[in-house]
Amino acid sequence: MEFQDEPTNGELKDVPERPGAIRIILADSQAIYRVGIRKIFALEDDLRVVAQADSLENLRDAVMRYPTDIVLLEGGLLNGTTNAIPDLLQLVPDVKLIVQAISTDESQTVELYRRGVRGIISRSISPDLLVRCVRRIAAGETWIDNQSVNWVIEAYRSQAAALVNPRTQPKLSPKEIAIITCITQGKRNKEIAFQLGTTEQVIKNYLRKVYDKLGVSDRLELALYCLHHKIIESEETDESVVKKMATR
Repeated sequence: MEFQDEPTNGELKDVPERPGAIRIILADSQAIYRVGIRKIFALEDDLRVVAQADSLENLRDAVMRYPTDIVLLEGGLLNGTTNAIPDLLQLVPDVKLIVQAISTDESQTVELYRRGVRGIISRSISPDLLVRCVRRIAAGETWIDNQSVNWVIEAYRSQAAALVNPRTQPKLSPKEIAIITCITQGKRNKEIAFQLGTTEQVIKNYLRKVYDKLGVSDRLELALYCLHHKIIESEETDESVVKKMATR
């Protein structure tokens, strides 16, 4: 594992913090990519590489040792693993993951977003687009192209169709319906709590119960399921729901 501004003697010297800078960990097995990307970010006042890792094991050590906002992760490091992303997010729930891949197919793309990745980019992405991607994801958005949007929608449609008929599902309370409606509008838990006059923790508790009732696993699946089965009244389309959630 290598660290930003690490001297040759192996000791880590203090690096002055840039107020408001986006803290980034580069996780890539190829040193040439780490060096190149680090030089790109060094040109930006609001981007700061705090550590580098060449393996998942070193990445786990880095995220535990250094507070970070973004992990830029080589897709190849995920080969042969199933729980690497959930494990990382369990260690540092607030970190945002960007996967840099040579290529992705439909199943890989859907699975990465389902597991919590906030963006998937090409290894050949331009420097300007890479910087823009990092800034947008750090601001709370999701980086997703039109093809990926279609793949995600189709995957959730298939899964929703396979779920038990909603007529056999437990009845939802008025507050649960109100929360689901807010979810389809792309609102965060904090915004929903403010609108309903409660706390974020209460909203989280309600969502866990709703997930269990309907047999869904996340916010997007919940919203699409409820739209498909007309559990809520909404003029939203699948595409608009996905895009709204991609900006939250």
